[in-house]
Amino acid sequence: MTENKVAENKETISSLNQLLQGEYMAVESFNNFISKVKDDHNVKKTLQEIQKQHRQNINILADYIQDLGGRPHENLGMKGTMADMKVSMDLGLKADTEEIIKKALEGETKGVSMAEKVLRGNLDHKSRELAGEILQKDRSSIDKLNGLLDAMK
Repeated sequence: MTENKVAENKETISSLNQLLQGEYMAVESFNNFISKVKDDHNVKKTLQEIQKQHRQNINILADYIQDLGGRPHENLGMKGTMADMKVSMDLGLKADTEEIIKKALEGETKGVSMAEKVLRGNLDHKSRELAGEILQKDRSSIDKLNGLLDAMK
């Protein structure tokens, strides 16, 4: 492998690991959201579906990072741990379902922004395609959450 190719792969792996960290943060946040929803089975089910999608994204990203010769960062990291604590504190003990959905929506929106940032980086075609697919899935999750909010009105 040429030095240039190794440098490109390192940059790509770093970008994909950022995306991977975001997916881990999403799974943890959804653990919080799901545990707080008490009264609405439909909301809980939707949150679980979105969380499942994030878990699938983790598997896809981790495998691809390894295929590139990199090592997936498979934990939340300090930034993620702090974000998880903030979500938990923001929701408190008595969060209502609408508040939970709004927090989930806020998190998904941040995830989309992060994926868009990664897509603007220097990625090879396949990595760009992969990040684009994850971005589409996250946008679909935003639509699902907005649908839940609309149904509450």
